[in-house]
Amino acid sequence: MLRVKSLTLRVLLFATLWYVIALVTMAFVISALYRQGAERSFNDLLRAQLYNVVNSVSVGDGNTLVGSPALGDLRFSQPGTGWYWLVEPLGSFHAAPLASTSLGLTNLPVPSFEDAPFDQNYERFYDMTDSYGNHIRIAETEVILDESGRAARFRVSGNLKVVEEEISAFSRKLYAVLAVFGFGGLLVNAVTIIFGLKPLDRARRALEKIRGGEAEHIQGDFPREIEPLANEINALIDSNRRIVERARMQVGNLAHSLKTPIAVLLNEARAIDSPHDEVVKTQAAAMQAQVGSYLNRARIAAQRESVLSRSEVEPVLERLVRVMRRLTPEKTFELVLEGTGLTLAMEQQDLEETVGNLLENAARHASSFVIVTVRHAPAGEAGLDAGRKHWLEILVEDDGPGLAPDEIGEALKRGRRLDESRPGTGLGLSIVKEITSEYQGKLGLSRGLRGGLLARLVLPAINRDGV
Repeated sequence: MLRVKSLTLRVLLFATLWYVIALVTMAFVISALYRQGAERSFNDLLRAQLYNVVNSVSVGDGNTLVGSPALGDLRFSQPGTGWYWLVEPLGSFHAAPLASTSLGLTNLPVPSFEDAPFDQNYERFYDMTDSYGNHIRIAETEVILDESGRAARFRVSGNLKVVEEEISAFSRKLYAVLAVFGFGGLLVNAVTIIFGLKPLDRARRALEKIRGGEAEHIQGDFPREIEPLANEINALIDSNRRIVERARMQVGNLAHSLKTPIAVLLNEARAIDSPHDEVVKTQAAAMQAQVGSYLNRARIAAQRESVLSRSEVEPVLERLVRVMRRLTPEKTFELVLEGTGLTLAMEQQDLEETVGNLLENAARHASSFVIVTVRHAPAGEAGLDAGRKHWLEILVEDDGPGLAPDEIGEALKRGRRLDESRPGTGLGLSIVKEITSEYQGKLGLSRGLRGGLLARLVLPAINRDGV
């Protein structure tokens, strides 16, 4: 079964469906009631004309029927109109029948009493088709004309086309009025529903701003039904902030408690004069790097879902590039920012560590220059969180020898060093990958246009300049 996820569309759909059913039912009921009323009025007209004929006919001299009913309707004098009156003698009363001019030389058949019985007033109504093809309704009664018991059958017919035309005209007007009323009602209903659900849309946009790091709380004036929900979400955000702060404090305390013992181990290893001193120093340094890495991962995991993390890209990267220029003055470092107000939804320390590791790696292998480019990532890129609209990509490219495709996978493994002749622990790229993954971003390595290594970071951004 198809499920409609939009609340507004769902309410509109059900309201429209109910409105259509109600209007169709109203049209059917009103039309049926009008038909009943029109047919009742038609029967009353035939009954009035029938008794007009009854009052106008009597038994004359010579055992004949005499009378000239004046019904005041020209259709009774025009042939084939379907409007007739007919008086026929009954039983032993033998006389010539009387008929309207409109009936001409034709006659009206008499149905059996079983097919059309008389009612309590000794009247009966029945429909038939005359010889001209008119669909007519006949009102009939039988009356005793004199004290001798002579009786006659009186019948008056009317063309049902009049009733059908009247009902059709009324139905057309009714459907037109209901259509206009229905369309206007649906329009007002849609506007009312959309306007009524507008606060939910405002709450959704406020949540999107929180998710994107553009706001810290749900702000706005909400109706009484939605305000408790907004207050609860704001309370949850405040609780999350307190949890994050406690986690940061605990991680910081753990880091400080581990730094001293590891530093002591390193100092003692340097003082050891034995064949094993290098092994101890190497393993202690690796332990220090790995502890730092896992502490960073714990810290990032503690605050990853926080809405408070944000870092301005330009000042951080300018500072990193300045440091690299001082450390390696023989090489050129260039920073290109495609846009203004570029902001990432991550901690400044994590941004510095990821880009700093990439810059150190690029400076170590570059021949003469390193270029850093920051720009907006393409929309809808595969592998990224679909709920976040804005992403930035940071490209770090050098003109060194680069890496072969089979070496790229090895370079991202923890502790793997493809060039043992240069200093390093082999943890740089793996740390960058781990931090990027914690922020649900992406790290990719490929060969750049200048032949060297191109490292591409895709990180969550905050929309600052409307892009």
